[in-house]
Amino acid sequence: MNKRHFSPDDGLTLDEAMEELVSAEDFLDFFGVSYAEDVVHINRLHIMQRYHDYLGQTGDLDGHADAARQAVYSQLLRRAYEDFVVSDAQTEKVFKVFRMQEPQVTFVSIDQLSS
Repeated sequence: MNKRHFSPDDGLTLDEAMEELVSAEDFLDFFGVSYAEDVVHINRLHIMQRYHDYLGQTGDLDGHADAARQAVYSQLLRRAYEDFVVSDAQTEKVFKVFRMQEPQVTFVSIDQLSS
């Protein structure tokens, strides 16, 4: 994707323009978030999941103007990206697999096996 930012002058709504975004880099470029390629390369799924989580915490923004929503989306994406600049995926525990506890040992008696 070409590095471009959202502009209402493009003749598209924010939602229409966002339909063209397919990669983490597309989102970062579109919302004007400067990034280091190595950070995104390693953490792209984690960044986008954290962004999704942050969006879910904001509540319904559908009634707001595109410019206001774009500012919020940009801020949340920047925050999600920065989480992985200063930390790592294992520490941030975005995905369930990182939040799982150590395997539990369960005792099964011989009596229970024969039942």
